[in-house]
Amino acid sequence: QVQLVESGGGLVQPGESLRLSCAASGSIFSAARVGWYRQAPGKQRELVATVTSGGSTNYADSVKGRFTISRDNAKKTVDLQMNNLNPEDTAVYYCNVWVSILKNYWGQGTQVTVSS
Repeated sequence: QVQLVESGGGLVQPGESLRLSCAASGSIFSAARVGWYRQAPGKQRELVATVTSGGSTNYADSVKGRFTISRDNAKKTVDLQMNNLNPEDTAVYYCNVWVSILKNYWGQGTQVTVSS
């Protein structure tokens, strides 16, 4: 079983930055694809960024050049550095650890609000 604890959300103004962090328990972290997803009110959950066990990254087009995902297998953490935030980035952000269909874990979510 994997438990995920997210931190770092909050309220910021447009153009500012935030860093989200997710700490995982369990032994599968280093072998998993890990990432961040988000869900805005009235919208479906969408991919923000992922990083594979081999270090390959994937970003949503809307965040390319602004967000950076990183992982630390020794600490079992995955971080999301978010720069130049805009109101369209407002959402609940969820950490995800995926190994297989049966081993797919989600955090509880952390709110990010971008507003002036």
